[in-house]
Amino acid sequence: MGKQELKLEIVEPEAFHDFMEVMSDYAPQVEHLVCQLGFGDTDAAQIDQLFRLLHSIKGDASMCQVRFVVPFVHSLESLLERLRSGEVNYEDSIGDVMLLVMDRLGLALEALENHELLDDLQLPLLMRALNQVAECPVGELLQRCQQLVEQITGIPLHVIESDAPTDAAAQLSQGDLAFFRILALQFEHRLPQFQGRTERNLELALETSRQAPGLVDDRQLEAAVYMHDIGMMLLPESFWLKVGRMSESERHQMAEHPGWAAGLLERMPAWADAARMVAQHHEMPDGRGYPHGLHGDEICSGALILALVDAFEAVTLKHSHRGLRHSMMRAIAEINASERQFDPFWLARFNQVIRVRLAACARRPPGD
Repeated sequence: MGKQELKLEIVEPEAFHDFMEVMSDYAPQVEHLVCQLGFGDTDAAQIDQLFRLLHSIKGDASMCQVRFVVPFVHSLESLLERLRSGEVNYEDSIGDVMLLVMDRLGLALEALENHELLDDLQLPLLMRALNQVAECPVGELLQRCQQLVEQITGIPLHVIESDAPTDAAAQLSQGDLAFFRILALQFEHRLPQFQGRTERNLELALETSRQAPGLVDDRQLEAAVYMHDIGMMLLPESFWLKVGRMSESERHQMAEHPGWAAGLLERMPAWADAARMVAQHHEMPDGRGYPHGLHGDEICSGALILALVDAFEAVTLKHSHRGLRHSMMRAIAEINASERQFDPFWLARFNQVIRVRLAACARRPPGD
């Protein structure tokens, strides 16, 4: 298929919504089949079924005049055809490309429906990279797929170290941290889906912080990880995993929860920095966050790290059915597609941490 301009528009609203509905059926089927391939089930029937699904998506997109979808799906068909013909064997990097494209198309459809900007999705860049993958020699295919995923998700190849000086940390009470951890565990025990989140979030936050040594105190960050969602326990459980838009009243209540946990920490002088992290972890650099609409440098580094960790945990939980590696891929792709929501300095370091984790996942035998 030749190069064509991507027209990101809704031509016929009713047809567009029809396509949104069928995509809500198709997308989980594509995900399931790709994940089956990743688990070692690479028989011809699975590949043929995936090819037919993609062909149906392309046909429906054309019929519903959602034309920008067509070249993306056509490129995936071309990639899959190389598998069907036996030209290449399936590798996770091929599945990563397929899931990444499907994810970006889903995010683009949602953005169009909600009249939001699509710039952060980098769809023209993704299209160019897909064309390069489709045209590359067999010997370069897997490397090109890996490069595409790294380029679009924003995962850097090198860590940029900071020479910032380290401030001497005050002697903090280990007993306080133990108590904060107990509170965090009480929250995670409220729902089965939350099991293990405290340790996951702590490890990820500390690994990210240590990419720029000295900027964030480890103990203050540890306290903030434990305490940042304690205020959620004061909200109805229906808020915790809510799907869809919140009402104005619900948004108001949600905006108050960081302040409740921060208020507890503020009354303990040794934890003033942790209190600030907790209070600000839903703020955004562009000023669209809550509760105070802070901008850029008004937000402390610990809060910026917590925002990334929180978002990553939420998306991996939502897509846990994909398996660890693919849910991580979806999470980091979605975070980088919403990069205006996050601080670029800490996003780069967070990406590096996730890149290392993805590499570790890739070295594990299928099914581990």
